[in-house]
Amino acid sequence: MTKMRMVGLVGIFGFLIAVLPSLAQAHCQVPCGIYDDHARVTAMLEDVTTVRKAVTMLEKLAAKTDVQSRQQFVRWVMNKESHAQKIISSIADYFLTQRVKPDQKEYVERLKKHHAVILAAMEAKQHADMKAVDALESAVQALLEYYPEK
Repeated sequence: MTKMRMVGLVGIFGFLIAVLPSLAQAHCQVPCGIYDDHARVTAMLEDVTTVRKAVTMLEKLAAKTDVQSRQQFVRWVMNKESHAQKIISSIADYFLTQRVKPDQKEYVERLKKHHAVILAAMEAKQHADMKAVDALESAVQALLEYYPEK
C-alpha cells in the first residue's frame, strides 16, 4: 500500500471514529418502533445533574490560580457545555422529530415545553450559575407528564 493511500485510509477512519459516536447517540429517524421516552427524559435529568456538578466545581475552582486548578476549571466548563448540548440534541433530534406530532392533544403546549428545555439548556451553557441549572431541571421535569414510566 502506498504511503498516500495509507494516509487517506487513516483520515477516513479518523473521520468515522469522530462522527459515528455522535450519530449513534441520537435514535435513528426511521420508524422502528423502539422507543423508551421515559428513559430518555431520565437520561436528560442525569445530564442536568452533571451540569449542576460542573457549576459547583467551577465555583470552587474560580479563585484558584495554579495550573492544575485552571486545567480542571476548563475541563468542567467543557463538561457542562457537553451535557447541556446532549440535552439540546435529545430534544431536537429525538423528541421534536419523532415524538411530538401535530395531531397530538395539546400540540402547541408540548412544543412550548420542549422548546423551553432547549432554551434552558442554552442558558446553562452560557452561564455558570445555579439559577440556570434549576431552570433547566424544571424544564426537563415538565416533560415527565408526557413520558411517564411504563
